[in-house]
Amino acid sequence: MGILSWIILGLVAGVLAKWIMPGKDGGGFIITTLLGIAGAFVGGYLGNLIGFGTLNGLSLGSIATATVGAFILLFAYNQLK
Repeated sequence: MGILSWIILGLVAGVLAKWIMPGKDGGGFIITTLLGIAGAFVGGYLGNLIGFGTLNGLSLGSIATATVGAFILLFAYNQLK
């Protein structure tokens, strides 16, 4: 998966995670997007670790996996701030 695909997937995952867990975030759109990109990596790693799958391109499964990772990071970010 190319870097542009990771960024697009992270953007989509960040927006979906923010939509699932609304509320005030200190960073706004930029931090949410960065957490979404990092969440794509975390979701892919955790999905691969438990045997759920990997991020093999822009598919519904990879978007769901990345969104779960972004949700985890967004939740942790909100708990730590």
